[in-house]
Amino acid sequence: MLELNPAGAGAAQDLIKDSTEATFMADVIEASREVPIIVDFWAPWCGPCKTLTPALEAAVQKAGGKVRLVKVNVDENQQIAAQLRIQSIPTIYAFWQGQPVDGFQGAIAGSEIDAFIGKLAGLAGDGGLGEAVEAAEAMLAEGAAADAAQTFGAILGEDPGNAAAYGGLMRAHLATGQVEQAEALLANAPEELAAAPEVEAARAQIELAKQAANAGPVAELRAAVAATPDDHQARYELAQALHAAGEVQEAVDELLELFRRDREWNDAAAKAQLFTIFEALKPEDPIALNGRRKLSSMIFA
Repeated sequence: MLELNPAGAGAAQDLIKDSTEATFMADVIEASREVPIIVDFWAPWCGPCKTLTPALEAAVQKAGGKVRLVKVNVDENQQIAAQLRIQSIPTIYAFWQGQPVDGFQGAIAGSEIDAFIGKLAGLAGDGGLGEAVEAAEAMLAEGAAADAAQTFGAILGEDPGNAAAYGGLMRAHLATGQVEQAEALLANAPEELAAAPEVEAARAQIELAKQAANAGPVAELRAAVAATPDDHQARYELAQALHAAGEVQEAVDELLELFRRDREWNDAAAKAQLFTIFEALKPEDPIALNGRRKLSSMIFA
């Protein structure tokens, strides 16, 4: 079992606290040497603060210990506000290694808060989760899909927002033939992960796995295409069968030929299938790179 213990994780940690002039050095400056600290300068009479502060608290909790939030009431701690030249509120400062490294003023959208916290969380590293993802990917590549699934699951236990682990867990289920479990994960993917490239890749692999279950015999489909080259349905089914058989390059070639012959056939099905295959492959895969290049040249010819 791979043990995961990212910096800043742990239920015992005080993720959100109020600070004063007497405790600011310990709460912010000293604490920021271990984990990024977000300081929320607010006041009870501040309208935007009533929206921003709860959103910050929720986002910090979701980050699972990668950052902490310290709240400073400027009415009660005017000296700190003066020293840091706080001119309007809400004002947010982020501290790392004892120094302010980022910040903003006024209320911002939830997506901007997530991006702000995500950038800060990256300052302190991922506590070894990146290495754990790599280890799980190696297990998957070596055929140890069950072990990979267990490791991806452990990573998600530490970091539920880890897109690489979420996509990896879906692919691990596919590798063991558990298509329904992979589909369930896809259907329940958190909103912030649904459009992540790793999840989109797994989505494409699920679609291809479902197609493979209904793929026809390659030899018969080859013969049908050879006999009638303009039988677009037969060529499309041949491409599906080839992909199901592991002949990815040949599948791409047949789809490119189908697109060349009739790009609008069946609502541009050839192009859509090509994009599904490309998304399922790694971005640097030569089949994806060359296939995208050929398709683009045909589209814009």
